[in-house]
Amino acid sequence: MKKLVPRQSVHTIYDIDANHLWGFGVRGIITDLDNTLVGARDPHATPELIEWLNRLQKMGFKVVIVSNNNHGRVAAFAEPLGIPFIHRAKKPWNVSFHRAMKLLGTNARQTAVIGDQMLTDVLGGNRMGLYTILVNPISINDEGFFTRINRRIEKWANARMKN
Repeated sequence: MKKLVPRQSVHTIYDIDANHLWGFGVRGIITDLDNTLVGARDPHATPELIEWLNRLQKMGFKVVIVSNNNHGRVAAFAEPLGIPFIHRAKKPWNVSFHRAMKLLGTNARQTAVIGDQMLTDVLGGNRMGLYTILVNPISINDEGFFTRINRRIEKWANARMKN
């Protein structure tokens, strides 16, 4: 159960203290796409998100999007932003996190994972020893079948951890 507990929980990505991450030694950020950066059905980045990503990059962070979604969805979102991405990542398996760190040029101590799911983003990041940040999902109404199943398991796990 400990592997499901994030290092940090925030309401949205905009609540993440980038200065704290930098001071902690984080230099690379692996972020999920759907319901982390934008809603699952939102095709493009918002102006606020673009500003947030630009601020991270100006600070010196490298960013990569790692998503279990298909190539078309992830590429259409990431390419206009100039952000590298990994699609069909099969999170929480380690291979996508290893590939992302290679793209970032970071090791585990220098890498944070941001995502909205305990069973994919947090579990995968914690298994690798990464700094994990759980955000609230942006829009749970637009989630797919497997994500809805994951949410039920997460709800059960949260209840067990509180007891």
